[in-house]
Amino acid sequence: MYLDNILNNNSKFSSPPLKVKLKRGASIESTHNVHAVVSDSKGRVLMKSGKSDYQTFIRSALKPYQAVPFISSGAYQQIHCSDKGLAISCGSHQGTKMHAREVFKILWDSRLEVDNLKCPIPKNKTSRLEHNCSGKHAAFLSTCKKMNWDTNNYLEASHPLQKEIFRRVAEILRLPQEELIAERDDCGAPTLLLQLSQIGLLYAYLGSAKDAQIEQITRAMMAHPELVAGTGKFDTELMKDSHGQLLSKGGAEGVQCISRLGEGLAMAIKVEDGSRRAKHAVALHLLNQLEWIMPSSLQSLEERVMLISQGVQLEVEGSLKFVEN
Repeated sequence: MYLDNILNNNSKFSSPPLKVKLKRGASIESTHNVHAVVSDSKGRVLMKSGKSDYQTFIRSALKPYQAVPFISSGAYQQIHCSDKGLAISCGSHQGTKMHAREVFKILWDSRLEVDNLKCPIPKNKTSRLEHNCSGKHAAFLSTCKKMNWDTNNYLEASHPLQKEIFRRVAEILRLPQEELIAERDDCGAPTLLLQLSQIGLLYAYLGSAKDAQIEQITRAMMAHPELVAGTGKFDTELMKDSHGQLLSKGGAEGVQCISRLGEGLAMAIKVEDGSRRAKHAVALHLLNQLEWIMPSSLQSLEERVMLISQGVQLEVEGSLKFVEN
């Protein structure tokens, strides 16, 4: 079977999950169990902590692949969309005026209305443009208009747009498309239930430069990291500090992915209880172990993104272990 032979989910090899301990003074207040893998673009798990076959929804870390039809359909080219528009289509942004403006531009150039967006209006906000997934939805709609697909039900798993996204993901994972399990994400779009090793493969492929359209997406995200998340946010700050070497995209419920561009390697992380602070602490811990970022940049990044209360600290126990084949 593919998952056994290609993704190296070897039951004979075991590695304990990483543990993140939140300490208040000298006492442990909370503990988070975290699974992590380092994969290559051939689908091999090279290193891991915990279970490489741990299943989780990929959530917003799917966004770079959800943007592929925007390019492959010709919609991106038809509206003369900039790299900023492509970056915001992959973003989980903060809903600032800058972010909303880029989303609106996709809709305006596609001759679509803001009311066409099916993402909800965020609490205490006034517009769907301010939703952190609005860029993805705008790209969805632009693609549907170019392809003459229904723009009212574009979030249904049976819609041609979503089927094309699933087809592309299944192709990279070398799985039959019908084996993919999709459920509704918080913004209304489908997201996929995947093994951690599969998520690692997707992000290793994202950074492998094997596909011109996907490479175009990674270039846009790296050129405009402030549109992928926002100032002070982990993904944005890591991409800014990595000197063009690391692409970072998180998802809800403790999912974090980091691609090492040009090398076809990626790290995928899942916190069992969904903690955001734990996934970021583990990402920094593993970046240090792998030496994927300069120590000075790592320290600066930690000071900017790991903001916790005075008298409280996070400690990560464990490390990635090489998988023995």
